[in-house]
Amino acid sequence: MLKIENIKLAPGGGMSALTAETARILKVREADLRSVRLLRRSVDAREDVRLVYTVEVSVKDEATVLKRCRSSKVSRREPGPEYQLPAPVPAPAEPPVVVGAGPAGLFAALVLAQAGARPILLERGRRVEDRKADVERFWSTGVLDPRSNVQFGEGGAGAFSDGKLNTGTKDLRHRFILEQLVSCGAPEDILIDAKPHVGTDYLHIALVALRRRLLALGADIRFESRLADITLQNGAVTGVIVEGPEGRYPLPCRHLLLCPGHSARDTFAMLHERGVPMEAKPFAVGVRIEHRQADCDAAQYKRYAGHPGLPASTYKLSCHLPDGRAAYSFCVCPGGQVVAAASEEGRLVTNGMSEFARDKENINGGFLVNVTPEDFGGENDPLAGVAFQRRLEEAAFRLGGGGYRAPAQRVGDFLAGRPSTGPGRVTPSYRPGVTWTDLRQCLPDFVADTLAGALPILGRKLRGYDDPDAVLTAVESRSSSPVRIPRDETYQSAVRGLYPCGEGAGYAGGILSAAADGMRAAEHICRELSKEV
Repeated sequence: MLKIENIKLAPGGGMSALTAETARILKVREADLRSVRLLRRSVDAREDVRLVYTVEVSVKDEATVLKRCRSSKVSRREPGPEYQLPAPVPAPAEPPVVVGAGPAGLFAALVLAQAGARPILLERGRRVEDRKADVERFWSTGVLDPRSNVQFGEGGAGAFSDGKLNTGTKDLRHRFILEQLVSCGAPEDILIDAKPHVGTDYLHIALVALRRRLLALGADIRFESRLADITLQNGAVTGVIVEGPEGRYPLPCRHLLLCPGHSARDTFAMLHERGVPMEAKPFAVGVRIEHRQADCDAAQYKRYAGHPGLPASTYKLSCHLPDGRAAYSFCVCPGGQVVAAASEEGRLVTNGMSEFARDKENINGGFLVNVTPEDFGGENDPLAGVAFQRRLEEAAFRLGGGGYRAPAQRVGDFLAGRPSTGPGRVTPSYRPGVTWTDLRQCLPDFVADTLAGALPILGRKLRGYDDPDAVLTAVESRSSSPVRIPRDETYQSAVRGLYPCGEGAGYAGGILSAAADGMRAAEHICRELSKEV
């Protein structure tokens, strides 16, 4: 097999154009190509818009073709290493307990179940089918269910997002995760796109199939079952206390894989009370910023804006201001909507979500400012970041007027220092609805000043980012966990048998990285179980 990289084509040609260009690069007839398989696809919009491909090619007389074409784009395709699941282990008398059915917990449970460890998976929220109905009810009525919402339930916070699967690190587990998702119903495009995304709609399909796979492998999945406490002896985990539909009950365990998610504030407090070492960590807060998708497409795709062969455009922006503060885009959702993501009564949180088609009118993204423990008094209190988040969320709830209506402001009014009275060209997508106001009334001065300073800078990087009619909706406070639970090279806390992992424990920043982190923790548990034979 041969591999050809960096094939650039104008949008619209499809597979026939790609096949023709492949033959041209190899200096062969199309009839000599036995197969052309797409390995990678991306969009390069830096100058004129081009689709960029990497392909695998089977061709007659490969050695001669490779020698004759003399192209730096062409090389032999050597099979790379693949992820290997841990070897089977005897089912332990006390099964490992996984807490949290987000990406880290689900894929940790999958690794354990594939190895025969028969894990118990505890999830405080509900199954994704029920959770979807609870979330829709909240968005329609403003009545929150603290047990089942955008933060809590099967799939974790990522189940109501854009489902982005890109990451800045390389890991053999990533391909395994993508293949598992595709086998569970996710679009096959995620195996080839440089910036893969599943979309909320397909994520829900994949979650149901993944659950069935876990059950078939012997996993015990318990929904509406919250980790209420842990029991310790001689600095090691001996069990947990579960709060479920049948009440509170003890569950013995010696291997507790903790994947709490970034919003499990009661879990953080319980662990702190039990003496589990933890520390405050930096995170970011700000707003969601919303533009018309057509305007973003026009700014980036220019003459190709609206072309059916191109995906909805996205962006990634950042800047540093003279005072040392940084502002950046986060979790951009093309063709999506701003969503109500609260998990606590009287506290308002926003996030973004897209379906796979990304075909709604607006694009939205987090517009965030970095905060450090020094900003919120976290030097001596590991939970100070949680308190800081709560203050912001309470202020946003009050400013919105209750009922989880979100405070919103046009960019032009925000920069001019005046309250907004209504929308301009951009219609906000947030439900249950917005209250037009002045966001400086709910944002810390350093956050508001940084956002105001960054807008014109980012507007020069992406035309229209500082459009006066763009909508700012507050508050985005759950960009990442405000705490980290330290662990050693075996992935264990100083409390032995406790394996903190994923985004909530401070070790990941998205669906793919969290899932891989959960897998690594599970691998360590498998090694421990294998020693007990």
